[in-house]
Amino acid sequence: MNQASNRCWLFPICLVLALAALAVFWQVRHHEFIDFDDDDYIYYNSYVMSGLTREGLVYAFTSYDLGDWHPLTMLSHMLDCQLYELDPGGHHLTSVLFHVANTLLLFVVLNGMTGGLWPSAFVAAAFALHPLHVESVAWASERKDVLSTFFWMLTMAAYLRYVKSPSISRYVLALLAFVLGLMAKPMLVTLPFVLLLLDYWPLDRLQWGSESTGKGLSLSKEVKASFQRTSPRHLIVEKIPFFAISAVISVVTFLFERSVGVVGSTISYPVVYRIENALIVYMAYIGKMLWPVRLAVFYPYPVGGLSSWKVVASALALTFITSAVICKRKQRPYLIVGWLWYIGTLVPVIGFVQIALQAMADRYTYIPLTGLFIIIAWGVPDLLARLHYRKFILSISAGVILTALGVTAWFQVKHWRNDITLYQHAASVIKDNWWAHHGLGSALKKQGRIDEANKEFEKALQIEIDNAISKWKNVLRYKPADAEAHLNLGLALIWKKKFDDAIEHLNQALKARPDWAEAYYCLGLAFDQQGNYGLAIQNYNEALRLKPNYPDAIKSLEMAMKRQGKIGQTIKK
Repeated sequence: MNQASNRCWLFPICLVLALAALAVFWQVRHHEFIDFDDDDYIYYNSYVMSGLTREGLVYAFTSYDLGDWHPLTMLSHMLDCQLYELDPGGHHLTSVLFHVANTLLLFVVLNGMTGGLWPSAFVAAAFALHPLHVESVAWASERKDVLSTFFWMLTMAAYLRYVKSPSISRYVLALLAFVLGLMAKPMLVTLPFVLLLLDYWPLDRLQWGSESTGKGLSLSKEVKASFQRTSPRHLIVEKIPFFAISAVISVVTFLFERSVGVVGSTISYPVVYRIENALIVYMAYIGKMLWPVRLAVFYPYPVGGLSSWKVVASALALTFITSAVICKRKQRPYLIVGWLWYIGTLVPVIGFVQIALQAMADRYTYIPLTGLFIIIAWGVPDLLARLHYRKFILSISAGVILTALGVTAWFQVKHWRNDITLYQHAASVIKDNWWAHHGLGSALKKQGRIDEANKEFEKALQIEIDNAISKWKNVLRYKPADAEAHLNLGLALIWKKKFDDAIEHLNQALKARPDWAEAYYCLGLAFDQQGNYGLAIQNYNEALRLKPNYPDAIKSLEMAMKRQGKIGQTIKK
């Protein structure tokens, strides 16, 4: 397809992409806010509800009580309140419009870099319609996803202009768009890495011996001539300001999140466990990309721990794919670029640094899946290069796939209508989803459905206890002498009425920390529940000896003495 014909198709394709995205997401105009973060970000946040004010501006740039420093995101919420007050439909509509803008920018930039009109259109359409992206668009609190991605795409557009005609002003424009994106969400710290990948393919700027990525590109001679090849050293030096800013934001974000308790401790989530979970999640996202079913707002860690065979299988699959794309880098450079885009952009959220309580989240794929879409868009036509009626088969297949994605996404958006529909769906598709049952209980309680709410709370509690037992057993798998793990596991086993096992772990805790009042107190609880009041009293007294005026120990000791008929005796302290 020549460049003139290419340009003629740009507007119709953009129009179709925009209408398709709006068809899927327009229904959010009638959705409500969700009590998961929307309260903190919007409808209980006095600074945001007041609209754009001087105090709000200061709050946006100085506050980190929500776990991240993202002033542009907070300002966008304030602007929405200025325009729509607390009408949730208006807030949702803004996110949808950003998603549409991101789709169109992705298409225009990718087409400008590669000259591949239809592959670029497929990548943009998959980005617009994939069900995994619903969470980022339909959830008001995830404005940071769509807003930061808007600046991600603007950074790539500005970088393309700089590469075609290098100048300080164009470089500064790309750097400015990058900084603005980081001010919307820190996940853009991986963007400099992606720019280096784009230098390799499709921009073909890398001059390294005889290595060239020009083979297979559909660029015109005019576009190819505008991309000057240079050394790896020059390309890296060129990105130093980007990497430096990313490093600063990464450190600041980690410190902020740890200060407000968003980052899980290494005691709760050992490093090896997090690495094993990350291996599984990398492959799980690919599975959900190919077959997007059973999607939920929250994915808890599996009760019973991680499956060893899944860890091994995921590690082998990742190793095989990485080796394959490296071997094919000269013939099919888009393979290594798309794969490393996917692997690299997930690093901040894959779990190496544990964020909150979920094992994975759909919203984390908003940017990373683009790499896999690139592999599909350019790889499938190459794979079918010798097939008869190739264009017809590709067109029909792409139409069927994108239609299926759009329909699935439309139904997924419906689950975000309100708290009850969201939590009911999450509880139904993910087994042992304690978080979803707890959220559903809270939503039912607000509606006055107390009996139904209590049933959900009871389900959540039982799952949480099983989850706690699983978690602390996994900690002890890596740290057998961890006193805190033994204590917490013992306490969880008391809840499950497994008193002998609880006593064993509490004794192990005391073996590691002989002067730990809390461990003696929990040991007293275990004996108390068994009906062994003598040993319970003995351990409560020991807890009080180590920690005088220990309120829980005093109360429990009084109750144990009552049950043993010794209430008249003096409590030892």
